[in-house]
Amino acid sequence: MGDTDKGAKIFKTRCAQCHTTEKSGKHKTGPNLNGLFGRKTGQAVGFTYTQSNRDKGITWGEDTLFIYLENPKKYIPGTKMVFAGLKKQSERNDLIAHLKSATK
Repeated sequence: MGDTDKGAKIFKTRCAQCHTTEKSGKHKTGPNLNGLFGRKTGQAVGFTYTQSNRDKGITWGEDTLFIYLENPKKYIPGTKMVFAGLKKQSERNDLIAHLKSATK
């Protein structure tokens, strides 16, 4: 799919200010992403989500993240995530590859 090293750089510059990935990592402005794959939206324990995020009801996987990361506010209207998205498919693939590795 994507390049994990390039994805790690994208995470550091575009995501790390709001998210952590390590096990038992703290929530920041956004939730800790450990265990993201296979988890339903709005389900990270201890993080306060918007109702729209909790109600979306999808399970995070490569396919759902690929759509979400292009335009989060379009995919989940009402989300409090302020990230504008990654328009380039290659960047989304790289970030997803990194997340698959970093959030286990």
